[in-house]
Amino acid sequence: MMDTNNIYQFNVDKISGEQINLADYKDKVLLIVNTASQCGFTPQLTDLVQLKKEFTGQDFEILAFPSNDFGGQEPLEGAAIEQFCSNYGNNFPVFEKIRVRGPYADPLYKFLSDKKENGVLSCTPRWNFHKFLIDRNGTVVDYFYPFTKPTSSKVKKKIQRLLGADK
Repeated sequence: MMDTNNIYQFNVDKISGEQINLADYKDKVLLIVNTASQCGFTPQLTDLVQLKKEFTGQDFEILAFPSNDFGGQEPLEGAAIEQFCSNYGNNFPVFEKIRVRGPYADPLYKFLSDKKENGVLSCTPRWNFHKFLIDRNGTVVDYFYPFTKPTSSKVKKKIQRLLGADK
């Protein structure tokens, strides 16, 4: 029987169209972020690249999910999103544009946002660059609002703690 209290039950599509099962990220600490190219928080793409570099060689990954849910701030599609992210030196996977809240939210985001589904917390993204922290078991353990920079000590300490935890 499949464990439904972790993210490994979900398949997601990369911008290239390739479908990925999130079980491919088992035993990694993840930061899942909804992004947008025309948001006041878009400079956080630089911070995400820096954060990924700081944890190079460790079991850490950032997963970016572009979304147009907030103020129409992600008008780009497909390869144009990928090209935009590459301007920031992108070093993490970017997935297809999805909905992250409301009745049409992607199943992954419904899971991340609802304690009834993830068993841990409820927190629907209120804007772009909302961050969910996932432990090595695929369990949602925390979230950070958009105004919390990815490179903040608060975020880094929680990632370090999860990376240091026994597998």
